[in-house]
Amino acid sequence: MLDPKLLDQIIDVAAKAAYKSSLLKGKGDKNTADQAAVDAMRTELNNMNICGKVVIGEGEMDEAPMLYIGEILGKTKEPKIDIAVDPLDGTKLAANNQPNAISVISISEEGQLLQAPDTYMDKISVGPNLPDNIVDLDEDIKKNIENLAKAKNKNVKDICICMLERDRHKHYIDGAKSLGSKLKLISDGDVAGSIFSALKNSEVDMYVGIGGAPEGVLAASAIKCLGGQFQARLKIEDDDEVTRAKKLGITDFKKKYFLNDIVKGDVIFCSSGVTDGELVSGIKIDDYKYHSETFALHYSQKFFKKVKKTYDIWAITLFKEKSGY
Repeated sequence: MLDPKLLDQIIDVAAKAAYKSSLLKGKGDKNTADQAAVDAMRTELNNMNICGKVVIGEGEMDEAPMLYIGEILGKTKEPKIDIAVDPLDGTKLAANNQPNAISVISISEEGQLLQAPDTYMDKISVGPNLPDNIVDLDEDIKKNIENLAKAKNKNVKDICICMLERDRHKHYIDGAKSLGSKLKLISDGDVAGSIFSALKNSEVDMYVGIGGAPEGVLAASAIKCLGGQFQARLKIEDDDEVTRAKKLGITDFKKKYFLNDIVKGDVIFCSSGVTDGELVSGIKIDDYKYHSETFALHYSQKFFKKVKKTYDIWAITLFKEKSGY
């Protein structure tokens, strides 16, 4: 079980990454905004008394200078922690100052998170208090909608399906439309999209479609804390991806992963808003302080809360004191 004291520290990691990225929102440069979040998250993790290993990160060692898969972070040799990060989920959203850009991190005890390669992943998720496997990754979308509607005592026309707005999802869109179901199509923000399906008062009943595998592991971390259901399968498409998957010990490329295959034990999940969104509010700055909102979850503690915190902007304060302005 993870030490409950880690939650507050992980909230800070996500919030500070969100703040650094927020300074670049609306600038039109998604890569710089992402790098700012990466730098901040790495600095904060290296200041923690943990021995953390990145299992979901910005890429492999030869692809990413920081927060690469396998990177070791922290100041001590214990406790050994697995770390999954998406320092800026919704890079385009942040670059264009659009809603729902977030900084995301989850942690577990060593060996408890799926080490997924940076490939695509097919996924489906629903919320809590439903019969086991009420939806199935291998089932037709219309059948999944009908089963879910029956379980939730809803008309199929009142079921809302969320997915990334991509050409590859045309069959999902057509299937939902043929039943008269509602659609929520999002341009980016795969993690938040999945989480919407498990929130109590969300309009979204189901999330479905192909997105990033790293984002899938992060979403599964949150959905486990929320009591929802999640299924996934890696989309290994070429020899390079086969090689990368095998490096992580994955050899069965047709395997269907269930929630407890992806997140095996206790988990802490935090997502802080960069821009305002449906999940959390974005960073707000006034005088020498900034204000964050973080969606914070801890599975074993049954902790589920939006946490608002205020931080000093030390660099600005120090500059003004020294310069006299």
